[in-house]
Amino acid sequence: MSKKIYADARTALEGLTFDGMVVMAGGFGLCGIPENLIAALRDSGAQNITAISNNAGVDGFGLGMLLNTKQIKKMISSYVGENKEFERQYLSGELQLEFNPQGTLAERIRAGGAGIPAFFTATGYGTLIAEGKETREIDGRNYVLETGLKADLSIIKAWKGDHEGNLVYRKTARNFNPMMATAGKVTIAEVEEIVPTGTLDPDSIHTPGIFVQRICQGTFEKRVEQRTVRKQA
Repeated sequence: MSKKIYADARTALEGLTFDGMVVMAGGFGLCGIPENLIAALRDSGAQNITAISNNAGVDGFGLGMLLNTKQIKKMISSYVGENKEFERQYLSGELQLEFNPQGTLAERIRAGGAGIPAFFTATGYGTLIAEGKETREIDGRNYVLETGLKADLSIIKAWKGDHEGNLVYRKTARNFNPMMATAGKVTIAEVEEIVPTGTLDPDSIHTPGIFVQRICQGTFEKRVEQRTVRKQA
């Protein structure tokens, strides 16, 4: 048995959580989120977490569970429109927010994983996003300096993983997971299926196992944020 494989999300988190930690959590909306690891992080009792994620889940699910228990002190995110508790805590001053355009957030994470400390982007120039940041004109266009992001822990979700931590994501669930896998000091992947090493087509591997320190298999609810169906004629 590979030393990377853990029995469940709780044991995969053992020894890694602490107050004040920075956590990256993969997913886009509720698609491709590490459901089991988020629940285990809640149960760990870690406080004053800075959470880096595209969004904050919904009330009572995803990162919304950590908001309900007030374990998150700061969110670095892009889209926060589905969570009333997030809104309440932010407007009351209980929760700090570092808001990012979605593409900027993705690039900040990718840059952090690639060892790039900062980069210039035109996105956000002349808006509130640029306040207090260095700006520069390059080739006649104005840019904003953004810093790369890194985390103490990245928790991500994949479709399949092998015993060495090589991962394959399925469709939209790929989203922020691959770049977050590279940007954590420790990365834990929860997967729908663990397969023997050598089973995955090398050309189909999205995240090489060198970026993954721990892996566990989970069961997933896979909720939908806003279910919309066509009305019957």
